[in-house]
Formats: sequence, C-alpha cells, structure tokens
Amino acid sequence: MGRRSIPSTSLAATVRKYFGLTQTELGQLLHLTRGQVAHVEAGRHLFSPATEQPLLALAASLPVANEPADPAAHLAPPDAAPLAARLDYCQHHAAQLRREQAALTQEIEVARRWQQALPPLLAQAPDVPARAWLLRRQEQAAADLDGETAARYHLLRLRAEALEAEAAGLAALLPPAG
Repeated sequence: MGRRSIPSTSLAATVRKYFGLTQTELGQLLHLTRGQVAHVEAGRHLFSPATEQPLLALAASLPVANEPADPAAHLAPPDAAPLAARLDYCQHHAAQLRREQAALTQEIEVARRWQQALPPLLAQAPDVPARAWLLRRQEQAAADLDGETAARYHLLRLRAEALEAEAAGLAALLPPAG
C-alpha cells in the first residue's frame, strides 16, 4: 500500500493551487517540466532566480493570510429578471405550502378535539350503532395524529420556511421596487 503524500506548502504549490494550475501548466509558465515543478514543491530542488520571477509576480496576487475571500465581490450586478422570477416562484410555493400546512393543522386540531371528547361519549353510548360509529371516529382521530401526519406537518413547515428564507435573500439582492 502506497504512502499518502503530505500536501506541499511551498510558494510554487500555493500559487499553483490559488490560480488552479496543474504542475504541467506552472511548468509551461516557468519553462520547466512537470517533474521539475514537482521536485521544487517537494523541497528537493530550488528555482533559479530567473525562473522564479514569473512565480513571484503571481505570488504578489495571493491574498493576505486569513483574509476572507468573497467571490461575489468581483461579479457584475446580477440580472434582476431571473432573480425576480425565482422570487415569485419561492413566494408562490411558500404560500401554497403554508395553505397546506394550515389545512393539516386544522385536521390535527379536529382529531385532537375528538380524542378528548370520545372517552366520555364511549362510556355513555350503550347502543351498538352509535358505539360503532364512535369507535370508528376514535380510530380516525388516532390515525390523524400518528407519526406520518407529524412528519407531513414538519416537512411542510420546513419546506415553507426554506422557500421564505430564499425569497428574503432574493429580495435583498433585487433593487427596491419603485
């Protein structure tokens, strides 16, 4: 089994990784082979001063240590049309999910009310047809409050919250209306 190599922290490796270059590409810039670049990165060889000049020019563009990179800082302002379309989609679907959640909440509340009301009713229902109806209602109330219903409720809530958060982020990116 081969040994795992330790990532190089040499200037050449740092520059190469920052600019997304392969060892071959960096070698082309410096007029070296891929193997020569690999030897320098491994610390087995050094660049000559003349070869090192293009590398140092690139190294001048490296960020200061611990400086957070914000890729969006270099982007043009976003086109409003796709953002507005996505905002509309998010708002519409979040509202639809909230309506489904409200309907499910109502069903859960009704089932909870039945569970509270049924024990005394069952105790007072001597005739068989009324008792059978109440028992079916009790089974339905239990089914309406099971784990599957709870999962459906929470999934609706989470999906709506996610779409609402995305809509808020999109609205912040768009220029103010007016």
